[in-house]
Parts: sequence; structure tokens; C-alpha cells
Amino acid sequence: MARFINIALLLAMLACALSVVTSQHKARKLFQAMEAEQEHARQLDVEFGQLQLELKTWADLPRIEKTAREELKMRMPEADRIITATAGGR
Repeated sequence: MARFINIALLLAMLACALSVVTSQHKARKLFQAMEAEQEHARQLDVEFGQLQLELKTWADLPRIEKTAREELKMRMPEADRIITATAGGR
């Protein structure tokens, strides 16, 4: 009877040991995945900053005016051709 209890306890101990090893392996895998996602998030933050800078560059008023004049051949109208609209329609 004591031998049966010892074998049962040995099997339980082996099961617990395998469970610990498996859980540690899963924890390491999850940690690696988390690190990879954090690196990806950092890269996205850098790209977002670059895109914001590019947006500010493209939206710069002197750049828009230069593009309108040079590429689109636009010009300011003469003062007598400007019509001002009001909100009330008067």
C-alpha cells in the first residue's frame, strides 16, 4: 500500500513539474511577443511623428502659394474683380 502511495505521489510530482515547465515556457513566449509588439508600437510612434512633420510641411501657407503660382499657374485676382459675400446675403 505504501508503495502505491509513493508511486502516486511520484506521478503527481512529475505532473506538477511538467506543468511548471510548460507554464514557464508559455510565459517566455508571451513575454517575447509582448516585446515585439512594444517595438512595433515604438516604430509606429516614430512613423506618426514623421507623418505629422510631413503634414505640417505640406500645409505650410508659403508652400501652398508657391505651388499654386508655379505648378498650377494661378495668380491673385485684381482688386476690382474680388466680390465679398456676407452671411446674411446683403
